[in-house]
Formats: sequence, C-alpha cells, structure tokens
Amino acid sequence: MALHLIKLCVGAESIADLEDWIAMRLAEKRRLKQTVEQLHTTRMVPRRLDPAHPDGSLYWVIKGQVSARQALTGIRPFTDEQGIGRCHLVLDPTVVPVSPRPCRPFQGWRYLEEKDAPRDLAGAGARQIAEMPEELRRELTGLGLL
Repeated sequence: MALHLIKLCVGAESIADLEDWIAMRLAEKRRLKQTVEQLHTTRMVPRRLDPAHPDGSLYWVIKGQVSARQALTGIRPFTDEQGIGRCHLVLDPTVVPVSPRPCRPFQGWRYLEEKDAPRDLAGAGARQIAEMPEELRRELTGLGLL
C-alpha cells in the first residue's frame, strides 16, 4: 500500500508559490554545490512505510484546501545537532495539482488513506480546471461547483 501524507503548506498562497519556493531552494543547492534534491524536514518519522511499496505522495493543503501533491521518493530518519530525532521526506520536485478539497488546519502531518486521496487534475475536463486561476478554482470549490 502506498504511503500518503497530508501537510499544511504554511506561507504559500498558491501552487505557483510552492513551485517558486521549490525552484529557489533547488537553485540555492546547485549554487552551493550540494546534492540537488528536495527535502522536507519533519519531527516525526512515518511508521507505516512499507519497504515493499515505497511509493506515495505528500499532499499539500494551501489556504484551506488540499491543492497539490508531490511524489514521496524516500524517507530518511536522522538525529539533529541537539540529539532530536527527525526525518527528511525526499520529494520529487514536480508539483501535481489535485482535485481541490476543503481541509481544516492541523499541526504536523497526517496519514492519508489511499481511498481518501484526491485525484490528480488530468484529462480533458480536468485540464481546463487545472488551467483556471487558482483563486477562481478555490472559490468555485468552496461554493460546491467543482
């Protein structure tokens, strides 16, 4: 079973903001001649990881809606300088818009069952929805029209 996590994307106003932040961080890593990969550091290590099925995604909640996902390519537990156990979630830098869905705020990350994971915005009709300005898509979803 794939491991899906859901997390608030604090500070991002839109999917474009998230993509810009990722591009900036990867460019900084290139400039510093570091390994160019996107890592998201978290305190808790997901325990449901199935080594036989390492696939999954991190779903991002942006402005109160599950809006996008990134493929989860690895999980690396580590201990920081203060001796606190932490975890790097290794993510594919490609951000995939998903069918928007309201979500209340929460702390940290949560598991997301595969049956509850929003579908990617793909296909003819979905492509038109994905190309809509995000603000409009968010408003139409809030009105129950998408």
